[in-house]
Amino acid sequence: PRLHIHPHPPPPRRSPPPPPAPPGFDGNSGVIVLAATNRADTLDAALLRPGRFDRRVPVDLPDVKGRLEILKVHAKGKPLAAEVDLGIVAKRTTGFSGASLENLLNEAAIMAARRNRTSISYSEVDFAIDRIQVGLVKTGGGQSFPARQRLVAYHEAGHGVMAALIPGYDTVAKLTIIPRSNGAGGFTLFTPDESRSES
Repeated sequence: PRLHIHPHPPPPRRSPPPPPAPPGFDGNSGVIVLAATNRADTLDAALLRPGRFDRRVPVDLPDVKGRLEILKVHAKGKPLAAEVDLGIVAKRTTGFSGASLENLLNEAAIMAARRNRTSISYSEVDFAIDRIQVGLVKTGGGQSFPARQRLVAYHEAGHGVMAALIPGYDTVAKLTIIPRSNGAGGFTLFTPDESRSES
């Protein structure tokens, strides 16, 4: 007798089942889920598949009026000194998000408490703006190189002089040669005219 080998056909190929929906996403098409992130680039691709979070609505940074309203919300319950004008703070914080503005007032309140103050003055607000934008004052080492300090002073003074000489240029809000923890030997802080920008 001969042995007949009948090859078995390969089993049919099956696509892997789709991954299960995240918890709470199945069985109710009447629910709309909203989410927010500042880092959409780090989201898992599974969240961005069609039928999940497939709409993106970019939200711009607040303009000066929006920043003022956000500052008013986060100033509630904080003892601001009478001279602190949130309108001026809003003008100085171009480019700040709502979270940055909240952080600014929290940092100012912490600094006021450290200084044993009963209210938050412009000094604490200024400290908080600097901390958020350019880092903390660098301790040690910065003052020990007078030649470098002189060079930084000329450099920053040049920014200030040029801003003063160019008609319509941004206002210089602050100029300093105090080194910062972000590596800056000093900085010139300009307050942009928001009529020339979107936010």
